[in-house]
Amino acid sequence: MTAHVPVNTIFARLKDETQWPAMSALMDRHHRSFTYLRLSVTDVCNFSCNYCLPNGYQCDEPKKPLSISEIHTLVSLMAKKGIKKVRITGGEPSVRKDIAAIIRTIKSIDGIEKVAITTNGYKLPKHIKEWIDAGLDAINISIDSLDAEKFKHITGHDRLNEVMQGLEMALAYGMKHVKVNAVLLKEFNLQDFDRFLNWIKTTPISLRFIELMETGDNQEYFNRNHVSATFIEQKLADECWQLKPKSAHSGPAKEYSHPAYKGSIGLIMPYSQDFCKSCNRLRVSSVGKLHLCLFGEEGHDLRPFLLTSSPTELSEQLDGLMGIKKVSHYLDQHKTGSTRHLAMLGG
Repeated sequence: MTAHVPVNTIFARLKDETQWPAMSALMDRHHRSFTYLRLSVTDVCNFSCNYCLPNGYQCDEPKKPLSISEIHTLVSLMAKKGIKKVRITGGEPSVRKDIAAIIRTIKSIDGIEKVAITTNGYKLPKHIKEWIDAGLDAINISIDSLDAEKFKHITGHDRLNEVMQGLEMALAYGMKHVKVNAVLLKEFNLQDFDRFLNWIKTTPISLRFIELMETGDNQEYFNRNHVSATFIEQKLADECWQLKPKSAHSGPAKEYSHPAYKGSIGLIMPYSQDFCKSCNRLRVSSVGKLHLCLFGEEGHDLRPFLLTSSPTELSEQLDGLMGIKKVSHYLDQHKTGSTRHLAMLGG
């Protein structure tokens, strides 16, 4: 993976950002403003989840991920155009040895209010303290089952104990924004719903159930396992869970709370009506391609602009691309775009 480069050395090579011209905000022709960037730092993943990479990571060709200097240039400009929150994703971001430096770099950028990471949690016990010290504000951990055997069957790895240990360490270190992602799967974890609920009675995390999404390579699996999140939504309503107001720069989840529970529940329902109406997220792949939608067409290459062009040229490129962003992902019409599997862009 990318070798560690001292952050001070990187900053010394960059242009003085105080001399950058004023930047226009990121807004598309559907009047949606974008304040949230999901930045993939690698497409490599060390898990082989059966809904994403059932055969494990397949390296079709060598890909050099964005360097820290490229990340700094990109996020600095996007912050000047209104990005306030950056989520670091993969693949699995912890496979990069310089992930703490990436967190520290992004956190140092003027205008960035929140730095988050999404991880499978495998390396949390070893690295969570280092990441928090680097400035990490929030963490999402993928835990698709609380049963060790089911977890192993879904992910291909018997690592539930390490993941849970890392989660407990994050809470013990005082991290306030800890979320757990669970993809709803009819054959594997739907029957575990009550077990999840019992867990968050005493665990102060946000448990987010995500509808399985159809991609280019999982149609048969999707047909067998897709569960509409409206099923969970109705169960929550029946048990008097209350919908919470959305916070600034939050993602698309509907968040619910209940006075008898320390934890909360989030539902990510990409097949629901008007899911894209409040879209506020842009995605950049590990090789610097801007994806206007998780299920859009091939990404638009920003890398040539990062080290060789002026900030104005990169800003103008972004503005032009915002003008072609579509109103919807059209998942309900089985259009999955260029997304072969979810590890490509970290969801």
